[in-house]
Amino acid sequence: MGAVPEPAEGTAGRVRLALASDIHYAGPREQARGEDADLLQIPNPIQRAALRCWRHRFWMRHPLGNNALLDRFLEQAEQAECTHAIVNGDYAADTASLGLSDEGTWESACLCVHRLRKVFGDRLRLVIGDHELGKLSFFGHYGGLRLASWERATKGLGLAPVWVWDLGVYRLIAVTSTLVALPMFRRDMLPEERPLWEHLRRVHLEELAAALQPLAPHRRWILFCHDPTALPFLAELPAVRQHLDQVALTVIGHLHSPLILWKSWLLAGMPRVRRLGVSVERMSGALRQAAVWKQFRVRLCPSLAGIQLERGGGWVELELSPAGDRPFGWRVHKLRRESARVHR
Repeated sequence: MGAVPEPAEGTAGRVRLALASDIHYAGPREQARGEDADLLQIPNPIQRAALRCWRHRFWMRHPLGNNALLDRFLEQAEQAECTHAIVNGDYAADTASLGLSDEGTWESACLCVHRLRKVFGDRLRLVIGDHELGKLSFFGHYGGLRLASWERATKGLGLAPVWVWDLGVYRLIAVTSTLVALPMFRRDMLPEERPLWEHLRRVHLEELAAALQPLAPHRRWILFCHDPTALPFLAELPAVRQHLDQVALTVIGHLHSPLILWKSWLLAGMPRVRRLGVSVERMSGALRQAAVWKQFRVRLCPSLAGIQLERGGGWVELELSPAGDRPFGWRVHKLRRESARVHR
């Protein structure tokens, strides 16, 4: 066994990271569209009523009314003396479902990322989520993956598709879940863009394998993956399987609430449902393979706003010992949402 590496600069003792996910910040252009903009694009009145009920009762009644939670997260992270920060994707509301290729989503994401970088500087790492790249709407009427969104995410915002951050014995690795799980998003792509998306996926998986190959047996790695739909695809990669027993933790987002994660464990192995819209088909397809998630030691970083049913979400304080002499600490800080409707 090789010698334990020295902690990275500035990481002597315990390293305290602020973890957030699914901020869904809504800038002026997205606010101007109104929170019913997506519903108005659904021609079928039954589907429109079903989605309205789902959102009103369970998911998020006022999806554009949670911007203040970003300020509260930043304030609480500073009060908790967090030395580093990682945000696990989905910076904008993405009301057009076209990712950063949409001007409103681009504006929202820029405002959000600017605030994060202003506070944390080079102690911040950002993960690409599905709202940065776009995806079909709940029933598939509009939206989808766009290469223009990829260009803006990687070049405009400077988000790295794969990144590595060494903190002592821990190697933190982030992946872009949409690329890893690209076969699940086949319907979301424009036919003429599909070959380049598939090329990007191949390059992405090669970069991930390269990040894992030098991992010594005594070291541990922590994976950041926005959407757990990608985990079964990762489990098929030889480089991942080779180091799967060295995974200390996998941090996911996307599900917004521990309640959704708990239901995902409960529904693991369910058949794929194909007649209730593209989102249900995709979610049920992911749940069919959800048993694989346990191999990655999954923990959910909730969204700042949580879900409507719980009236709140939160962020996570992750504490690491770079020397590897103590278990990691995981503490969820609760946040409560305002109940008022967004003023338009």
